[in-house]
Amino acid sequence: MKAVFISDAHLDGSACDGYRYLMRFLDSIRGGADELFIVGDFFDFWFSKGNGIYPGFYDIVGKLLEIKKTGTNISFFEGNHDFFLGDYFAQYGIKVFPGGAAINLDGKRLFVSHGDTVDASNTAYLLLHRVLRSRLFYAIQKKIPLSILWSASRVISKISRRTSRRKSDGVRYSNGLAARMSTFSMEKFEEGFDAVVFGHCHLPTLERHAINSGMKTFVILGDWISHYSYLMYDGGEFTMKKYHFTH
Repeated sequence: MKAVFISDAHLDGSACDGYRYLMRFLDSIRGGADELFIVGDFFDFWFSKGNGIYPGFYDIVGKLLEIKKTGTNISFFEGNHDFFLGDYFAQYGIKVFPGGAAINLDGKRLFVSHGDTVDASNTAYLLLHRVLRSRLFYAIQKKIPLSILWSASRVISKISRRTSRRKSDGVRYSNGLAARMSTFSMEKFEEGFDAVVFGHCHLPTLERHAINSGMKTFVILGDWISHYSYLMYDGGEFTMKKYHFTH
């Protein structure tokens, strides 16, 4: 079995480098992967009603549906920037996981999650996460016209990007989050999982640990903003790769 894992493209509908390179990458795996796992923050942000999607996402969504038609199963794990993906993608047979979940590849047990709720000390964010995933918020956003939701999401996206660029301690924060994810993965390994795969942190990481006479794999997928990284699973082996593109 061949499976591809990607995360954190943070697509905002603009024709940025990440969007173009991702389109090319998806073309390159079409027909060559059994599974495609998108582990959160693929969109920045996503809101949809029925078949109405943000115009800037037409091409990338069309590409995903092409891949699905060629026989590749697609699974979305929602992150902190994409909400209620199942409302649109479930009709096309694409699985959507609102949170972390266990999956099976060739008998290997994997725990896959975007990873934004791993830091239990960030109580303010965890509270916000519960609110945004609540039935109340779901009902409220359903009543708001899509044009207003899309406009609001573009403003929030720009603010989020500016704030991230201003963080002087961004590297320190990412390293701290990666350490928390690593500790969390050890707990999952003790539960019997063979691999743990996260997004969110944006630091491409692949570690192998010998635990209980078995080899365990811990992965942070990186992003499609500066690293263009992805995880390949092929016949029992995990390999972290970087997409090499030409301008």
